[in-house]
Amino acid sequence: MEITAFLARKLTRRFRTYDTDGDGFIEREDFTQAGERATKAFGLAQDDPKAVRLRGMLAGLWEHLASVADLDRDGRISLDEYRTAFANGLLETPESFDEGYVPFLDAVMAIADEDGDGKLTVEEHARWTGALMGLSESDAHGIHDLLSDEDGLLSTQALLAAIREFYFSEDPAKAGNWLLGSLD
Repeated sequence: MEITAFLARKLTRRFRTYDTDGDGFIEREDFTQAGERATKAFGLAQDDPKAVRLRGMLAGLWEHLASVADLDRDGRISLDEYRTAFANGLLETPESFDEGYVPFLDAVMAIADEDGDGKLTVEEHARWTGALMGLSESDAHGIHDLLSDEDGLLSTQALLAAIREFYFSEDPAKAGNWLLGSLD
């Protein structure tokens, strides 16, 4: 995959959402803490099956990412290692992306979509993006407004399409490219 200047900006932004402690590296603990924050944000007990599933998905995501991106095997991933993993084919196609990402999104939606209708309210969206990725409430609200339907709800399908755009679209006008807020 060619890392264009635009994709590099998006990957840098995504890297920062993983690096929850801001130390310049992605580590297992960043994923563990994200799972704990999400569990707490939605008032789930530690042993709730939804919480256990999400934490398991986050652990698996870390393991996969570390196996392809932690080139020096020091237990942490730098921004350069993260970008290199993408250049080397971490996400080959939208289809291979779906294979890996849909189960994770399903686990997130099982927690965030409190009424189980397959759509997120602005409050649900802000709560999960804040807990898992550290997005500000104002960024989350703006993104939700950009992606939601006429009823102000964000469907699982629309969210998945936006996430695909984030990784695969070079068109700055596509809504998914602003999935994580400003790229600056």
